[in-house]
Amino acid sequence: MITVHDLEIRVGARLLMEGVNFRVAAGDKVGLVGRNGAGKTTMTKVLAGWTTPDGGTVSKSGDVGYLPQDPRAGDPEVIAQDRILSARGLDDVVRRMRQAEIDMTSDDEKLRDKAMRRYSRADDELHANGGYAAQSEAATIAASLGIEERILAQPLKTLSGGQRRRVELARILFSGAETLILDEPTNHLDHDSIVWLREFLKNHKGGFIVISHDNELMESVVNKVLYLDANRATIDVYNMGWKQYMTQRETDERRRRRERQNAESKAKVLTDQANKMRAKASKATAAQSMLKRAEKMISGLDAERAQDKVAAIKFPAPAPCGKTPLMGEGLSRSYGALEIFTGVDLAIDKGSRVVILGFNGAGKTTMLRILAGVDEPNSGEIIAGHGLKVGYYAQEHETLDTSRTVLENMQRSAPQLTDTEARSVLGSFLFSGDDAHKPAAVLSGGEKTRLALAALVVSSANVLLLDEPTNNLDPASREEVLNAIRSYEGAIVLVTHDEGAVRALDPDRVLLLPDGDEDIWNDTYLDLVSLA
Repeated sequence: MITVHDLEIRVGARLLMEGVNFRVAAGDKVGLVGRNGAGKTTMTKVLAGWTTPDGGTVSKSGDVGYLPQDPRAGDPEVIAQDRILSARGLDDVVRRMRQAEIDMTSDDEKLRDKAMRRYSRADDELHANGGYAAQSEAATIAASLGIEERILAQPLKTLSGGQRRRVELARILFSGAETLILDEPTNHLDHDSIVWLREFLKNHKGGFIVISHDNELMESVVNKVLYLDANRATIDVYNMGWKQYMTQRETDERRRRRERQNAESKAKVLTDQANKMRAKASKATAAQSMLKRAEKMISGLDAERAQDKVAAIKFPAPAPCGKTPLMGEGLSRSYGALEIFTGVDLAIDKGSRVVILGFNGAGKTTMLRILAGVDEPNSGEIIAGHGLKVGYYAQEHETLDTSRTVLENMQRSAPQLTDTEARSVLGSFLFSGDDAHKPAAVLSGGEKTRLALAALVVSSANVLLLDEPTNNLDPASREEVLNAIRSYEGAIVLVTHDEGAVRALDPDRVLLLPDGDEDIWNDTYLDLVSLA
C-alpha cells in the first residue's frame, strides 16, 4: 500500500505538483495520466523511493515493484534468467548449484565431496524459497512476455533494449510485490504479450499504478485514475474506470468553461460599471469595491484546463545525395555462439521507405545500429553513397548524453546553430526558459523523445533510421510524429510495433529478419507489425 500526503515535487525552479494526496490500497488499479512532461515519471520515481520529494510524505507498507522507463538495470554480465530470479533472491542459489554440478564431475574426490555438500545445502535453500516451482513460475512469466529460452541464457549486455525491458518487467511481475509501479509496461511487447499482461494485471491481488498510452490496457484494467494537471500543478482523483473517467473529465471541463464564462460575464458588468463610477470622486470608494468583487469572482474559480501544448515536429529538408545513399552488403551479427542474422543485403535508395519486421530478438534494433554506424557487423560492410547524411533515432535514447543539459545536447547535435537558434528549436519542442538547462538524465521518456526528435529536425539528414519513434508519446504528440513521417521527403528505415506509424510511412519495401528476406510491401504485412 502507498499513502501520499501533501506531496510537493519540483524540478529545479519548476513546480510540478503540490498539495497532492491519494492512496493506493490492495485492489486499486490506478492509471496515472497527464501530458508528456507533466511529471508522471518523476512522481513514480518518488513513489518508488528512487528520489525524495520536496515536501510532504510517501508512506509504504509491503513490497513495491518498480518498472522504470529505462531498462538498463542490473549487472550487464549477469544472464537474463538470473536477473529475473534475483527478484526473490534465488539467483545466487541457482548459481551455486550450477557451480556445484560442475565440481561434482571433477576427478578430485575431495572436491567432488565438497561439491555434493554444497549442492545439498543450496538445494535445501532453493526449496525453502519456493523450490523448483518458483523457477517454473519465472520461466512461465518470461515465456508469456516473449522471452525465449535462448535469451534467458544470455548476459544482459548482449540483449537489445526491448529484450532488456521485457526481462525487467518479468523480474517485477515475478517478485510477488504487493504494489506495482509500471511506467509504460507495454513498450516493446508484441500483441500476445500485451494480452497476457492485461490478464495478469486484472488478476493482481494487490494494487498498482500504471502509466501507459495503450488505451486498451487502460480500459481493461484501470478502476481508478490520477490525472496530473500540469497547468494547476495538482492531481485530480477519479474513483472510476477508464471509460467513465474519460466521460467525467469532459463533463468537468464543460462545467469549468460554463462557470468561467458566467463569472467573466458578471465580472465584466461590474468592471464596466466601476470604470464609469470612478470618474466621480463621491463614488470612487464604491467603484474600487466593485473592482475587488470582480477580481474575487474570477480568482475563486478552478482554472480551465489549457489546451495541452504539442511539439511542432517537421523533419528536415534532406541534403542532396546520390541515387543510393546507403547500402549494406553481407551483414552478419552474432553474440558469442548466438547468431542474430547473417548475410543480409540492403540498399536504401533516395527517398525510399523501408520497414523492418521480425520477432522480438530478431535483430531489428541491431540492424539499425549497424546502419547508423553505432555498431560494427561481424562480417559484411556498410557502403556510404554520395552525400549520405544519417539521422538516427534510438528507441532507448542512447544518442542523448545524459550528463549534459538539454541545450548542450542540442548544440552537440547541431554545432552550426547559434545559442539563439538552438533555443528557438528547443522552444518549438516545448523546452523553454529554464527547461533548456535541465540535465537530460532527469527528463521523462516523452521529454527524451522530444529532445531526440529535435536533434533530427536540425540534422538535414537524407536517411532517417527510426527505432520505435512513437513510444512514450501522448496521442497528440504521436500524431505530430506520424505527420512528420508522412511529409518527410528523404529515405526512412523504420522499426516499430505501431501500425499507425507503418501506415504513415506507407512503405515501398519490407525487410524480414532474421532471414534477411526483402519484399515489396503489401498490406498483408500489417498483421505482422503488432506481433513483431
